[in-house]
Amino acid sequence: MPNTDPDPAAVHVVAAVIFNAARDQVLIARRPKHLHQGGLWEFPGGKVEVGESPRAALARELWEELALRVVRCAELMQVVHAYPDKTVQIDVWTVDDIAGTPLGNEGQVVAWVPLSRLNEYPFPAANQDILARLLA
Repeated sequence: MPNTDPDPAAVHVVAAVIFNAARDQVLIARRPKHLHQGGLWEFPGGKVEVGESPRAALARELWEELALRVVRCAELMQVVHAYPDKTVQIDVWTVDDIAGTPLGNEGQVVAWVPLSRLNEYPFPAANQDILARLLA
């Protein structure tokens, strides 16, 4: 079982598992090469700002990164993962209703991927518990 105890020193982030209307595809994005874990695929999201709720951070990040408005979402899970250089606490949300067409506003590549093919894309280690849950 993954460690989900909050770490006060961890970088707090949100991640969105965005489903298409048929719920058979998920939107993923490739991290820019210059960022931590660059070149790997991820579930879109980003840092929670001081004083910001995870739900508000999710809405802000998806708008800033992808030009998407969240219409309906729900909490899925929380993951705490320690990399050698930092620990991340990820609040993971499912998003099954959006407004807009996803655009890589920060130059990132985005792709709709069938759930059955998610394991063909390299993801950061912190995302492995999320993938396991989705593919179970």
